[in-house]
Amino acid sequence: MLAAEHIGALAAILVFSTAMVVGARLRPGAWTSIAARALALVLVSAEVGWWIYLATSGLSRSELATAFPLQLCDAAIFIAAVALVLRWQLLVEITYFWALAGSLQALITPDLPQHFPSFPYFQYYVAHGGIVAAALFLVIGLHHWPRPGAVVRVGAITIGYVLLVGAIDAATGANYMYLRSKPPAASLFDLMGPWPWYVAWAALLGVALLVILDAPFRVLRRQKPERA
Repeated sequence: MLAAEHIGALAAILVFSTAMVVGARLRPGAWTSIAARALALVLVSAEVGWWIYLATSGLSRSELATAFPLQLCDAAIFIAAVALVLRWQLLVEITYFWALAGSLQALITPDLPQHFPSFPYFQYYVAHGGIVAAALFLVIGLHHWPRPGAVVRVGAITIGYVLLVGAIDAATGANYMYLRSKPPAASLFDLMGPWPWYVAWAALLGVALLVILDAPFRVLRRQKPERA
């Protein structure tokens, strides 16, 4: 059952993302702005819905204190929503790199104890899948390619955010971004050794992913500098 519900969610996200990208490439027009705003609304609604769910689920005060939206994907939801509406290039770049280097991994190895058809199940896949769909729609569908230096900019912003979240983890005893311990579900962290080594390896992997994700656009920028 777990495999079926996981694969089914991934298949739905793949179909939706592909439809958005192909539609934008083949039939550009005013509908893309409407679709972008609709997707932004879905993302923000999913995140706010999660806060309401937590607030009404009977969690203790200490549990609520460690349930703030500080995971990388929580921040990515709002960045992606603003990028979809305003098309600020820096936010588009952050959305692209965080989605495909982070949210996509969360989809492949979900840290999700709840199952279909619970609210957390739908919220998890709508939120994480929506970030990935937004990134592909903006960058591939609407041609908002990462600019030269995007890897350095996004890398610096990511390091700053990790340091901020790490300080919050240290002060509260929380485990946002899994900086203090690995997630209970199987993930790539399991291949990276114990704490703190898995944090260091994850950072190196993150840098490598940013470079890999930017590689196709380095080629395209050289071939078509006028479009870049």
